[in-house]
Amino acid sequence: MSPLTLLFLISALGLVAWVIARTRARRFRRVTRQRFSSLPQHHGWYVALCTVVPALTFLLIWYFVSPALVTDAVLATSRAALLPPPGFDRAAILSEAREIAAGRAFGAFTPLGQALAPAYAAAQARFDTIGTVVALLLAFAGGAWSFLRVRPGFSARSRTEGLIMWLLLAASLVAIATTVGIVLSLVVESARFFRIVPVADFLFGTHWSPSVIDPRDPGAALGAVPLFWGTFFIGAVIAMAVAVPLGLMSAIYLTQYATPRARRWMKPLLEVLAGVPTVVYGYFAALTVAPVVREAGSALGIASASSESALAAGLVMGIMIIPFVSSMADDSLAAVPSAMRDGSLAMGATSAETIKRVLVPAALPGVIGGVLLAISRAVGETMIVVMAASGTATLTLNPFASTTTVTKQIVDLLTGEAEFASAKTLAAFALGLTLFAITLLLNVVALMVVRRYREAYD
Repeated sequence: MSPLTLLFLISALGLVAWVIARTRARRFRRVTRQRFSSLPQHHGWYVALCTVVPALTFLLIWYFVSPALVTDAVLATSRAALLPPPGFDRAAILSEAREIAAGRAFGAFTPLGQALAPAYAAAQARFDTIGTVVALLLAFAGGAWSFLRVRPGFSARSRTEGLIMWLLLAASLVAIATTVGIVLSLVVESARFFRIVPVADFLFGTHWSPSVIDPRDPGAALGAVPLFWGTFFIGAVIAMAVAVPLGLMSAIYLTQYATPRARRWMKPLLEVLAGVPTVVYGYFAALTVAPVVREAGSALGIASASSESALAAGLVMGIMIIPFVSSMADDSLAAVPSAMRDGSLAMGATSAETIKRVLVPAALPGVIGGVLLAISRAVGETMIVVMAASGTATLTLNPFASTTTVTKQIVDLLTGEAEFASAKTLAAFALGLTLFAITLLLNVVALMVVRRYREAYD
């Protein structure tokens, strides 16, 4: 039975349980005058949840457990004795057999992978059958047990609300569990990297050349300072030089000068920039902006002007994050008490003077928070720098020169053909952990600034 069919069957059982329990509760209301603490639909939802939730919970656990059980069953067969010792070759053979058994491949590079495919198919079918039977038994058992509890004095409403609360709690914990999983994966793999490369060499080294690593001193070629500088130069200098003035000025215009009609159609048009896919920005940077920047550099007499310059990527990145800065500045300016603006105007100040000397200083904490959030968004951007920036790590202040970023190098390292346990591949996790720490710090600082601002005017 396919997973989709099984999910449909469990959902159908839940619907049937809801109808039957609701009908039973209504029948009780007709034959007795006893006061009920729950409505018939509460009984229906209670029985339906008891039917569906245990089965779906088991299927979720089984989805992660069954692959290991299938692999163990295959390794217990006689043909598995011909497999090489645990390692990359063994994993590749088992992966080929798994793909053939699932129908996602039609041949293997190794005869042993082809020979193990029937064993994989048989084991997968056996454990799929076990999972299906157990899930259906749990659905029937949960439905029958809860159905027998449907009686006039049973408080189905509180039980149903309790089950829903636990489901909502589980849903909210998914984000936390995902974050914990990301951090743990980065920490574990980064620890493996730092057993090969000293932390000081990685954080303070000025030479980055992962394609040429000396096994005797791998840290000499994995100094990440050029990557940190390129990320800061493109995301926090060039991009912010574009986004902050344009975003702040657009927010001032929309809140102080634009008519309500103009604001109604200009603000959505500005926010459309936030919905444009980053790959589109990447194409725009690589195919349109980069050639223009290179020609401008050549016209200025800059011989090193490159079509993969930091300026091209930074300009487009700045355009992309204008809505972030504009939205935060807009909210901050709108939150300033009107009494401050009216008082300034009453004292004889012009609108421009009021904006410059009263509104912007009062809204500055919120604006700074928005800028910090925009910086964290910019330094983590991938597609624009992958398509428009260079892969050459350099320490330069020339915006027309080639430079690279942390995210660009992570993509390059993880899409290569190096062994996973090598320093070259593991360096991607160390870069990811560093980038995660930087963006987390920026977000925390931004939220602290914004919270202090809101406390001042709420």
